Order: sequence, then structure tokens, then C-alpha cells
Amino acid sequence: MVYQFKTTKQRSNLMKRIKSVDTAPELALRRKLWGKGFRFSRRVSSLLGKPDIVLRKYKIAIFIDGELWHGYNWGEKKKKIKVNRSYWIPKIERTILRDRKNTRILQENGWAVVRFWQRSIDKRIEKCIEKVVRVARNRRRDN
Repeated sequence: MVYQFKTTKQRSNLMKRIKSVDTAPELALRRKLWGKGFRFSRRVSSLLGKPDIVLRKYKIAIFIDGELWHGYNWGEKKKKIKVNRSYWIPKIERTILRDRKNTRILQENGWAVVRFWQRSIDKRIEKCIEKVVRVARNRRRDN
């Protein structure tokens, strides 16, 4: 859907309504993990990047990335940005670089980092759960 805004204020008001915590995919993943017996913390601010879900027992940090903000399929999406390119392109590219840096630093500190696109959870949540279970099993074996 393409929005036609008459004012910047209208666009701003729409953007403010986009949730960053407790999104539907995040809630769905948490419910499924809880059902599988995983106990977790949410949005641990002491960890770099403030993961959406943290499995402390296994030292796993889970991020659920929104496609727009975190640059899903960025090579193609970047070409389609028509309005305010000088703002959006650098903003999203900084986010992509920050995500990579945070992942690397967490891994260097012994954390397993699992990242999901929101769409992956929406469309294939069971596959996402299987991945978390597999990572947890491997981490349990390694310790």
C-alpha cells in the first residue's frame, strides 16, 4: 500500500504508531518458546543490541528484525525508495551495520545470536522454533 501524505506531520504520526516491542511476531515466538519449556527474559538492556528474547541458560540472544528498519532484501529495496532518500538510505544502512557489529561482539563474548525476520515468524514459525531448539541443544552439548 502506498500512502499519500499531505504533510510531514501526517507521516510522522503514522510512523509513531509502528510498534517496536511486543509486536505480533514477537508475542507469537515467545508463546511457542514458552510452550516448548523455554524460560526467557525479554529485552535485556544490559546486552548489546537489547535482544528481544534472551535464553540465559543457553546464552542465546534472539532478535526479531522488522523488514523496513533492518534492511530486508536491501539491494532491491534501496532502489525503490523514492522519497527522502538522503535520510532513509543512510539510516537503514547504519542499522544494518549496527546489527552486524552487535552480533559479532555478542558472539565474541560467548553468546549465540539468532536473528529472524518478522516475515519468517509470520510465515514459518515452526521452522524458527526448530532453529532455536537446535541452537539450544548444540549449546547444551558444548557445555
